[in-house]
Amino acid sequence: MEAIVSIAIGILTGSGVWLLLRPRTFQVIIGLSLLSYAVNLFIFSTGGLRIGAPPILQRGEAGTLAQYADPLPQALVLTAIVISFATTALFLVLLLAARGLTGTDHVDGREPER
Repeated sequence: MEAIVSIAIGILTGSGVWLLLRPRTFQVIIGLSLLSYAVNLFIFSTGGLRIGAPPILQRGEAGTLAQYADPLPQALVLTAIVISFATTALFLVLLLAARGLTGTDHVDGREPER
């Protein structure tokens, strides 16, 4: 399970970096989104990857506390998803405004020479 998640994080990171280096703004925005997905998967995997495990890891006996799964990574990922959604919406509005002002969607504002 860990290997599959690690490969998925690597593919998302590699694709995100490749898209960040592209000349068009929409590709840059998609690259940032892929990088945020990779970071979210990484943070989520730090909480432990268990299939079919209960949220309470060990039953507490009389006078002892039960061990619970760590809810912090899930809370961080949920917050990061909301923030990345808002950031992507802001970037799309900026993309449309910049395209309307410059007439092109290239990052530097110029079309390449052909």
